[in-house]
Amino acid sequence: MAVSIDERRQPLRYVEGPYFEDLSVGQVFDYAPPITLTDGLTAAHRAILGDRLALALDNELATAVTGQPGFAHPGLVWDLAIGQSTIVTQRVKANLFYRGLVFHRAPHVGDTLRTTTEVVGLRQNQPRVGRPATGLAALRITTVDQQDRLVLDFWRCAMLPLRDPSGTTGHADEFDHIGAEATTDFGAVSRQWTLAAFELPARVTRFADLEVGDPVELAGGDLVSNAPELARLTLNVAAVHHDATAGGGERLVYGGHTIGIALGQCARALPSLVTVVGWHSCDHLAPVREWDTLRSSLGVEALQPMTVGGLAHLRSVVFAGADRTPILDWRFVAIVA
Repeated sequence: MAVSIDERRQPLRYVEGPYFEDLSVGQVFDYAPPITLTDGLTAAHRAILGDRLALALDNELATAVTGQPGFAHPGLVWDLAIGQSTIVTQRVKANLFYRGLVFHRAPHVGDTLRTTTEVVGLRQNQPRVGRPATGLAALRITTVDQQDRLVLDFWRCAMLPLRDPSGTTGHADEFDHIGAEATTDFGAVSRQWTLAAFELPARVTRFADLEVGDPVELAGGDLVSNAPELARLTLNVAAVHHDATAGGGERLVYGGHTIGIALGQCARALPSLVTVVGWHSCDHLAPVREWDTLRSSLGVEALQPMTVGGLAHLRSVVFAGADRTPILDWRFVAIVA
């Protein structure tokens, strides 16, 4: 049966993410749908990014180390937290920084993650001739599980357009202090674990074998594929990852896609890597496009011994294409057995 449109009715109202001038400090967005971690979600994430993190692959190992099976890959967890926060940043033009990303708890398959996003700072950018007005929104992202146990609590800064291309808001917050209260207790998440159960073949590089300044050039590259599928999988609604028009003529690959590939390459180089417990910084140096091939180098910046293994402060620099264009500079902290 044909469907007719009553022209006397009001036009449809489009429900989309806010423009910069729609935001105010203290505003909280708490309606992103919660998501339950499942084996299917884990498998789909692994198929796109590649995952050789033993703790997330081996239920017997996960049980021996953490006390229960189904350890959730840290990259899946932060991808979901960021994706849930994009209800605020559907119109995002760029992400400028992440601060204070430290795991307070390691989720497992069966846990349900819920994220709230609070606006904690706003600063309009200086106008540029021939460019529409934009502003920076500093956001605090808090992710808890089904028992309201804290999983992640971190900050990100997104650039958003103004609805009025020549508008002025007067927002001029300073961002230097944002994230200053973040915890740096990177070992907290593993205090109840039995790290001695993370057994390794004798030939595998261990924490005790690492030295500050060690450079590791990783062999081989990885293809960036299924970019919009990863965005959908992780609830990321930022238009630039789905709509070429919003991306200025081509879709942009979600930054977490690049980070996930970098972590997969790191785990290949260091099979003794137990998990990532936090980030120092993450700078996206250039856009990534689907079908790029990514290669990375890894450096050791600091080492903190623990009773078993220790915390390795690592730096991954990722390059794209045959000309090795730098696209990511990621400094993170991992437990290495």
